[in-house]
Amino acid sequence: MSTSGTPTILSTLPPIFTALHDAKKKSKMTFADIAAKMDRDEWYVAGIFYGQAKPDEADVTKLSAALNLQQQYLDDAFGPDFFPHRGLGEFPPQDPVLYRLYEVLVVYGYPLKHMIHEKFGDGIMSAIDFEGHVEKVKGKQNEDRVKITLNGKFLPYRRW
Repeated sequence: MSTSGTPTILSTLPPIFTALHDAKKKSKMTFADIAAKMDRDEWYVAGIFYGQAKPDEADVTKLSAALNLQQQYLDDAFGPDFFPHRGLGEFPPQDPVLYRLYEVLVVYGYPLKHMIHEKFGDGIMSAIDFEGHVEKVKGKQNEDRVKITLNGKFLPYRRW
C-alpha cells in the first residue's frame, strides 16, 4: 500500500483501476458490499478492481450505480477491447500476505497435488471454472483465523 492507502500495484495498471479504488474508498463500501449490489461474489468483484476479471455489461451497469461512476466511462474502459491481464506483480511476491499464500503452496503444494491425484486421478484443478471464498472464522482458542476455500472443476489429462 502507498501512503495514500492506494495499492501500489495500481501504478502498473490503466487509470480505470485507480478510479475504481478511489470510488470504493469514497463510498466506504467493502468488496462484499459492492458484490451484493452486483449479485456477484466478493472475490470476483475484487478481481475486477485489479484487472483480473472482465465484467459483463450487466456488471458494468451495476458497478456504475454502486460506485456512482459514469456509465460511459466504465463502458469505454471495459468494452470489447478490454482483456484481463491475469497474474500481477513480482515473483516471488514481496507483499507479506501474498508471500504467505505463496509459501503455503511451496510448503504444501506437493502434498495437495498428491491428495488431488489420490482422490481424482491424473489431472488439475481449473482456475477458469473456479470459485474462491474468504471467511473470518474463530479458532480453538477463539483467535481470528482466515479460511480460504478454493473450488475448481477437476480436469483430467486425456490420453491420445
